[in-house]
Amino acid sequence: MKTETKARAGSGMPEAPDPAAEVKTALAGFLKEVKGFQDDVKTRLQQQEERVTMLQTRTFAGRHALAAAASEEAPHQKAFAAYLRSGDDGGLRGLTLEGKGMTSAVAADGGYLVDPQTAETIRGVLRSTASLRQIANVVNVEATAFEVLVDKTDLGSGWATEVAALTETAAPQIDRITIPLYELAAMPKASQRLLDDSAFDIETWLAGRIADKFARAEAAAFISGDGVDKPTGFLTKTKVANGSWAWGSLGYVATGAAGDFAAVNASDAVVDLVYALGAEYRANASFVMNSKTAGAVRKMKDADGRFLWADSLSAGEPARLMGYPVLIAEDMPDIAANAYAIAFGDFGNGYTIAERPDLRVLRDPFSAKPHVLFYASKRVGGDVSDFAAIKLLKFAAS
Repeated sequence: MKTETKARAGSGMPEAPDPAAEVKTALAGFLKEVKGFQDDVKTRLQQQEERVTMLQTRTFAGRHALAAAASEEAPHQKAFAAYLRSGDDGGLRGLTLEGKGMTSAVAADGGYLVDPQTAETIRGVLRSTASLRQIANVVNVEATAFEVLVDKTDLGSGWATEVAALTETAAPQIDRITIPLYELAAMPKASQRLLDDSAFDIETWLAGRIADKFARAEAAAFISGDGVDKPTGFLTKTKVANGSWAWGSLGYVATGAAGDFAAVNASDAVVDLVYALGAEYRANASFVMNSKTAGAVRKMKDADGRFLWADSLSAGEPARLMGYPVLIAEDMPDIAANAYAIAFGDFGNGYTIAERPDLRVLRDPFSAKPHVLFYASKRVGGDVSDFAAIKLLKFAAS
């Protein structure tokens, strides 16, 4: 080989190409092409990602703020939204629902469904609404009724000496008050086109409509409900002058003038009302009245010219009358002849609200085409549980 190479060099013939150099050159060219291909792929992928991001930005820019976060919703929220829009309850059937104060429930037939967040939203609105629920005793039950056992009499006792025989004393009497649960229902509707719009926050809309309906219906029933397919309001109980009060009725104090406070010493009626209530109840007592009555009461002054009414200095705290909180409940009657426009008492002991912890929603796309009806229902009841814990102010001469 060396001799042949030297001979070619000496004779002036061209030198033969080196195979190793050729392979090296070819390999370098191939690697260069591969690198160029990789760079081209990366560039195309980057351009594609930028294009997708731009399209998503344009899409979400025109949507409701809550719709933009739909992709991050919990599984039960997506499943509930699918059920409300199209009636598909398959997603909800397979979920293990979280147990909270007001959990959701799936009936045996699978027709009634609700997601926990919507139920909690509704319950939160009910609690924040100005109704007796804020100050009454609220219990959750899993039955058709709730029974309250009340010790309405005192235990007998007496002084004993060292050698004298003890005599039998009176035993307390237990009274049982049964509070049946009734069905409270609401039926808002929406068009199917509106439900199909992914930018529409159907859960918030539905929760708001149901909560508003339930809050207004409950508030009225707890005060003036007749007990027929609804809770029994405390103002429907038998009322007697406080001096003649007996268990099973509510005692009242008269203002001294028909349809108004007395012309002289008007505030005396409010003072009499406070001290008509037993001392054991006054520590947790509250006034209940509507806005019109509150407007008249807050002008009252004592003998020294000081207002009986004091507005709260802290956010969220109720105003106070003679040091006791005031609940403004618009379902209380206005001041009128023989009206019981003001109540005062320990409603935590005096009134009990019983409710089942489940809320149910039935989707009906057939009865009101092209709208979809949502039938929401819950079970709730209420009644007076301690007749000694509530007193009333009657706007009458006696």
